[in-house]
Amino acid sequence: MHIKKTVIFSYKYDLFRCLTFISIYDIMKNITSWRCTMTKILTAEDDREINRLICEYLSSQGCETISAFNGLDAVRMVREETGLSLLILDLMLPFQSGDMVLQKIREFSDIPVIVVSAKSETHSKIELIRMGADDYITKPFDLDELLVRVEAVLRRYDGNNHTNQEQKILTCKNLSLDLTSGIATVCGNALTLTVKEYTILQLMLENPTKLWSKANLFESVWGENYLSDDNTVKVHMSNIRQKLKKLDPDTEYIETVWGMGYRLVGDCASDVN
Repeated sequence: MHIKKTVIFSYKYDLFRCLTFISIYDIMKNITSWRCTMTKILTAEDDREINRLICEYLSSQGCETISAFNGLDAVRMVREETGLSLLILDLMLPFQSGDMVLQKIREFSDIPVIVVSAKSETHSKIELIRMGADDYITKPFDLDELLVRVEAVLRRYDGNNHTNQEQKILTCKNLSLDLTSGIATVCGNALTLTVKEYTILQLMLENPTKLWSKANLFESVWGENYLSDDNTVKVHMSNIRQKLKKLDPDTEYIETVWGMGYRLVGDCASDVN
């Protein structure tokens, strides 16, 4: 059977957008390794055709999909919708830009966020990671690539929150990670973390005496080969330290061993109740 593809072109704000939509028949035929059953995904994209194509594609994989077409609605829906698993966030949204949406959401939610943007500059990606994005995909992109990224983010998030039915608490000084509930606290106060930040802390607390190189952390958390000039781990460590310091300014939790990597400071333990 001939594989039919429809390519959507849209010129807005001097940005070139391109999405490849593969027919549902071809999706079901060629991608059978994963289905996002019981997963609700919000797509915040003002281009209605692109929004529709993303939602149809993800729906064909078993996801429940809902849409927002401006930044204000995106924030409201993340706050009000129950069972929301992931946000796909375009940066060029009306009423409230995508980066502002991300800042607002991180004030009350740790929902995984995949940012979609035509901006390919490294500094743009780093800034969005600092703000709490879990992944970043550059336009134009293929829907197969989006699906792989959605799958990877949801798998990591699900692993963080549902790996152990027993109550398992990891502690280091005033920091506590409850792996059953997925809740992190410092001095009894809630610590808001992205999926990757949580995973980094979990790995370090599960191995409290280990010295982690950037390559070790990157390959363990992101599941990809580490590139020596990649700044991702450094940015995430900076974010984690800032959040810890805000809640517990007099305590140091993570130290940098120059030229080698990162490790926890002081006595830490893995307690299973």
